[in-house]
Amino acid sequence: MKIIILLFLNFTLLFSGDITPEKEIKMGGNIMDITIVDDILYAGTDAGTLEAYDIKQDKIIKTIKLKDIHDFMGDLMPPKIYSVDITNGKLLLLSEGEKGSREVYIEQNSKLTKVITPKDKLTINKAKFIDDSHLFLGLMSNEIILYDLKNRKQLYLIQLSQSKFSDFALNEDKTKAVISCESGINYLVDIKNGKVLKVLKGGNKDNVFKVAFKKDKISAAGQDRVGAVYSLDSANIDKFEAPFLIYATGLSADASKVAYAFGIDNEIAIFDLNNGTKIYNLKGQKSTLNSIVFYNNDTIFSGSDDKFIMRWRLK
Repeated sequence: MKIIILLFLNFTLLFSGDITPEKEIKMGGNIMDITIVDDILYAGTDAGTLEAYDIKQDKIIKTIKLKDIHDFMGDLMPPKIYSVDITNGKLLLLSEGEKGSREVYIEQNSKLTKVITPKDKLTINKAKFIDDSHLFLGLMSNEIILYDLKNRKQLYLIQLSQSKFSDFALNEDKTKAVISCESGINYLVDIKNGKVLKVLKGGNKDNVFKVAFKKDKISAAGQDRVGAVYSLDSANIDKFEAPFLIYATGLSADASKVAYAFGIDNEIAIFDLNNGTKIYNLKGQKSTLNSIVFYNNDTIFSGSDDKFIMRWRLK
């Protein structure tokens, strides 16, 4: 079966279109996370900045700069912004704190408030809004937390497994999340109570670096060089074998296309999930990919371990 898949991918490569970036957007630091909401792209960087880029106006419209912190050696350095999000004018920044700790800030009306501090001793790897009053947190220990912002308390803390946390993605209405970890197993959970609804396995045998969640599809980007797409309404798993570790993935809004970091040259492969064929090959990313986000079915933004966000237009 593996040979058949590889031959199939090599065959489709001959007929897929090569695309170069439509635009390069330079940020103030290396890209850590990308989120797009209402035509605005929000990027967190390792220079301690959250930068908001208006896609339609083609310009940076807002920058938030956090204060420098001390590293383990006591030297001052800008904090990495690991995760960014927005809801109803509230901006979320998950950042590096003093000596490797984690901090969560909320910015609203130009006022920056720290809501989770190093004293909370939470090794948070990712944070996203559920609504105005609640955050969903993924911890390095593969624990998940629903956090009440108004009362500053945890509504639940649940450990999914002993494996190290990798990533999570929310569905469109933010009622469910899929959590990936180093075991290759993915957990579909109910946001409201943290209950595991389904265990998704069989696609990857090793660490899943990134996941994407659209409609009834979940895409997993694997260290084992396999991109796996799970269909929640069936037991079907589509697999796409890559020539190198797959560090990032994205799904189109209608879940008809999946994107994977594909190869040692930081290319992005786009597959049509209706027939499993490779339809585009995106070339020109400068560094190792960490973010792939569909703006619409024909436009993609990607970030990597450098200052450049690429905009791609699918033909």
